[in-house]
Amino acid sequence: MYPDPVLRNKTARVEKIDSSLDRLIDDMVATMHAAPGVGLAANQVGIPLQLAVIDISSRENEGQRHPLLVIINPELLSLEGAVAEEEGCLSIPDYAEKVKRAAKVKVRAQDRTGKPFEIEAEGLLAKALQHEIDHLNGLLFVDRLSPLKKNIFKRRYKKFAVEKE
Repeated sequence: MYPDPVLRNKTARVEKIDSSLDRLIDDMVATMHAAPGVGLAANQVGIPLQLAVIDISSRENEGQRHPLLVIINPELLSLEGAVAEEEGCLSIPDYAEKVKRAAKVKVRAQDRTGKPFEIEAEGLLAKALQHEIDHLNGLLFVDRLSPLKKNIFKRRYKKFAVEKE
């Protein structure tokens, strides 16, 4: 949870794909679904590796559902267009704000077996890919807000932290 320092550090490349990584992926998928969320990066569960899971199927129409996506060592290859949409984060509960992101992305990554693949995405999947890759680079969606909105977030968070004590 914000402001844990693990969220601010760039994650390390996954060098070994084995049964322990497979268990971590399964645990992350279960955690994401329980939250409920549409994406989860490994550093959000305290593991500083370049690994994220994305499942937007709960937010899609029946006829156009995307399968669960596991991305290992992802890299953004291209960004096109721009769109500003509301975004939230499991690490910053009860806070959402409009964030400007690319409308279309192309990403290269490895799947859970280590096989390389590329994916082009638009809409919610493009937003989720950018959001999770940001996590793996130590960025949060609030880092993409205007200075005014960042200040509002920081004040609100400090007030929330004081109320929790």
